[in-house]
Amino acid sequence: MTKDRKTPEMQKFLDDFSTKVFGGKSRSESLKNEICVSCGCYAKVFRDEISKREYAISGLCQTCQDEVFNSK
Repeated sequence: MTKDRKTPEMQKFLDDFSTKVFGGKSRSESLKNEICVSCGCYAKVFRDEISKREYAISGLCQTCQDEVFNSK
């Protein structure tokens, strides 16, 4: 879906963080497999380009983004 353009150090930090917060799910593996780091559902459909870019940052699908950012 998206190429991860972060430095190796930042990728490691984000993977370590997501693994702790989301119960063992790696952000980079989630992006590679196009799944949500939080709920594990496929993350292929996004409301807009901003949501798609947010997925590249956080690994959260549209539904989880809506819950986290409290938007619809």
